[in-house]
Amino acid sequence: MSDTMQDTVSDKVIAILAEQAAVEPGAVTMDATLQDLGVDSLGLVEAIFAIEESFDIQVPFNANDPSASEFDISTVASMVQAVKSLIAARK
Repeated sequence: MSDTMQDTVSDKVIAILAEQAAVEPGAVTMDATLQDLGVDSLGLVEAIFAIEESFDIQVPFNANDPSASEFDISTVASMVQAVKSLIAARK
């Protein structure tokens, strides 16, 4: 995966999370948590749907118990990494 594609994935995930948090993408840092951003459980589900649609992937996510999911939502960086892994696995 090229650096450009890596950056594009990060930018898209950040844009999606920023939209859910109603903040500017520049305000979203890689070490921020969803709680830091003010993204609630509904916002998270909407972000997951947007991520799936944007990247044409299926996110293994359990909305009832996010901690039991294979999709790491602990930080923005972990979500970006999880998306990159799903994209790589799709190929």
